[in-house]
Amino acid sequence: MKMKPLILTSLISACVLSVRADEQPVGTATFSRTTLTGIGPDKKISRRDPSDVIKVGDLYYVWYSRGPVKTGYNATVWYATSPNGVNWTEKGEAVGKSSEEGAWDEASVFTPNILVAEGRYWLFYTGISKHMKVRPDSKIGMAVSDSPDGPWEKLGTNPVLKNSDNPEDFDSHLVDDSCLIVRDGKYWLYYKGRQLGKSSRETQMGLAIADKPGGPYIRHEANPVIPGNHEVVVWPQGSGVCAMIGKVGPKNLVRTIQYAEDGINFSKTHDLSEEAFAGGTYRPEAFTDSNKGEAPGWGVEIGKAGKLLCIQRFDIEWSE
Repeated sequence: MKMKPLILTSLISACVLSVRADEQPVGTATFSRTTLTGIGPDKKISRRDPSDVIKVGDLYYVWYSRGPVKTGYNATVWYATSPNGVNWTEKGEAVGKSSEEGAWDEASVFTPNILVAEGRYWLFYTGISKHMKVRPDSKIGMAVSDSPDGPWEKLGTNPVLKNSDNPEDFDSHLVDDSCLIVRDGKYWLYYKGRQLGKSSRETQMGLAIADKPGGPYIRHEANPVIPGNHEVVVWPQGSGVCAMIGKVGPKNLVRTIQYAEDGINFSKTHDLSEEAFAGGTYRPEAFTDSNKGEAPGWGVEIGKAGKLLCIQRFDIEWSE
């Protein structure tokens, strides 16, 4: 069933999103949203935090947090496939909680994202050892498979990125919500972090880089690369990197597109009337290291049907 589209328009500077002279200038962005089958509203299940979307053969794949309706933290990572990005088939659990008592990911695993590299699939996820209200101790781990359908094997080096031991660092409280691109022959992991004693509205975005897909991932000395942002929606744009900033953060950042030619020093390109909510995009060039990335045409995000959390699709029409 298709919902009545929710349309929004935002003015975009033609000289920013079009970062290469041979690209078509962009002037407006129009968003529409669609209810999905298979992973849409469900009275018994909460589905949220979708990954970026990849295409393998004739099927699109997405991973997401799945758990009870009343909480987003008591979850495991599931996945679904689709021939068209609208009608999805839920395939089952991809990554579960650790069965080892006291493990860093014993209490919940959630907020997944995907990297395709070296002919394998690398599934990043957030894990906690206790419920967030007791002690927010989230860290980022990884599982690897030869197939997008699994089986998935957690890395013995997990977590691949943990909250900083230095209480003064922006990510000393937690790390969460990965987004990967391949750039300059390396693996760039963008993530959000929060400092001890700070509120959720003071989350910032960091970067860690690895020579190999399995790590080790080393924090960049310029962190935080964006001093705000509760969403991590990143894509390669021409020879640079774009990030979509959500509604949480400093006033000069919220609901903006940020661009960095070097992937590190971001600056505002334009304002948005609305943004993808905890979304992921379809980014065919994200793992090619080709400097040919384009603004995404569609993606998936958290949607709401009353009090129910589900996954819905958004489409973006870029035009002059």
